[in-house]
Amino acid sequence: MNFCNILNINTSYIMKYSFFKYIAHAAFLAVLTLGGMTSCNEDLDLSIKDPQTNTTFDSKGLLAKIYGNLHLTGVSGPSGNADMAQFDEGNSSFHRRIFEAEELCSDECIWTWQGDAGIPELTNISWNSSHGYNELTYYRIMYNITLCNFFLDQTEGTSDAKMLQERAEVRFIRALHYYYFIDLYGKAPYKLHYNDELPTEISRADCFNFVVSELKSISGEENPVEGEILIDQANTKTDYGRANKVAAKLLLARLYLNAQVYTGKAQWAEAKKYAEEVIASSAYGLCVDPKNGKSAYEQLFMGDNGENENARKEIIFPIRCDGNTSRSYGASTYCIASCTGEGTPEQGIAKSQWTCNRARISLVKKFFDNLDEVPITENMQEVIRAAGDDRAMLFSGGGRTVSTEEKTTFRSGLAILKWTNDRCDGTTPNDVTFPDTDVPFFRMGEAYLTLAEAEYRLGEAAALTNINILRSRAHAMPLTSLSEQDIIDEWCREFYFEGRRRSDLIRFGLFTSGAYVWDWKGGSFDGNGVQEIYNLYPIPANELSGNPNISQNPGY
Repeated sequence: MNFCNILNINTSYIMKYSFFKYIAHAAFLAVLTLGGMTSCNEDLDLSIKDPQTNTTFDSKGLLAKIYGNLHLTGVSGPSGNADMAQFDEGNSSFHRRIFEAEELCSDECIWTWQGDAGIPELTNISWNSSHGYNELTYYRIMYNITLCNFFLDQTEGTSDAKMLQERAEVRFIRALHYYYFIDLYGKAPYKLHYNDELPTEISRADCFNFVVSELKSISGEENPVEGEILIDQANTKTDYGRANKVAAKLLLARLYLNAQVYTGKAQWAEAKKYAEEVIASSAYGLCVDPKNGKSAYEQLFMGDNGENENARKEIIFPIRCDGNTSRSYGASTYCIASCTGEGTPEQGIAKSQWTCNRARISLVKKFFDNLDEVPITENMQEVIRAAGDDRAMLFSGGGRTVSTEEKTTFRSGLAILKWTNDRCDGTTPNDVTFPDTDVPFFRMGEAYLTLAEAEYRLGEAAALTNINILRSRAHAMPLTSLSEQDIIDEWCREFYFEGRRRSDLIRFGLFTSGAYVWDWKGGSFDGNGVQEIYNLYPIPANELSGNPNISQNPGY
């Protein structure tokens, strides 16, 4: 699913913006260079350029790049002409950076190649302010915000109705990126215009308020800018993939669900309100019907999920992927390729078998109380039947073990086969490197779990009903009572390997705690607690060196 399709433009427009990597680069490399990374000067012209002296401003082309940069890394495909040339391009996808920051340190998966620089620190939760992956995450978010600021500056004052709507979409994408600064770093380098001024620091609570205000404005709820309003709903073949009011409401629900972490003040009633509004939207709903032998849950992560109406109705905001025209080593390529190889099914991308990620024992335990009950089989459906849950998409064949005691052995631990490029119609692509599987970045299942958790925190009995709606969809036995542990476990069962687990564990006070440990947490196979400073990532050392406006997080 090419992101250009939703904009009705030719991909050649993206190439016009090759110049922009230098411009936006300069906006943050001015910071990096002051921090000692002067080698970048050899490759880049760091002066701030007026883009209109380089090319004609084309709002459609830049809008496509802003959407595309949710997973793309440059202007020439998966490698060779990177947005951020001083980093490894394959690792620089926004989706991949968010995914790894949330998953590789969690109880869900473990990366095999522990010799890769930066991986042990993520596996063990032991990073510092010079951690390379963390720095790349920080600057990818910053880079994408720079693109949004540039678009908004160039289109300021327009009276064109279509462009006003596009401005609302870009404001949504910018707000989404600031959300990740809130979640990962507890503060943000705040800047709303494209110029050569250094960003200033905004606190977690103030950034929370800014993002909430932006989302309510572009939804038309509070202080809207005339005309800058998101479309109500977008779930047809022509508008699927564009930011809309329902996506904004789901992000608001997520913000309010985490408000106690972000601001110190719980806002469960607000989380409930926005989750209910998402569920009430007429264009979206849970995917509940099996199709061609595929379960409803399975269809959400298949190569034709954007064409399959069953799956598409649940996907509120996708990151669209097309194996021919929008390629990167992030997004669904990462989700499929990193989990396959050494005897696993090919999952529809025969040329990409990375043998990297597999399930930690703690993930398997969410489906099996007794690990001896995990069937060792070449047929994943037998594992699903034994678990009594359609979501247990774990593969035990190919000579695998359940245990991850051999940290650097791909067959040590079950394979995660939740993601695939195979199609629901039964076809399997031949000789493929990059998949067509869209990433369901926001989906309806989140609204139900958000509602259930908010209701539970408010003492409302309906929480159990909403948890069981998702369990029923997965053909799992309904719960008869509910505890905090049940809820955090259900977040795992429903959303494992979707790039949010760290955030959920922090909300429940479990990420650093010794009260809940998992294999290799804290560096030992049995697991142990870690310092609370790791509930936030550090501000990169290079950012501190180059921008006196930014301060370090406590403990680093």
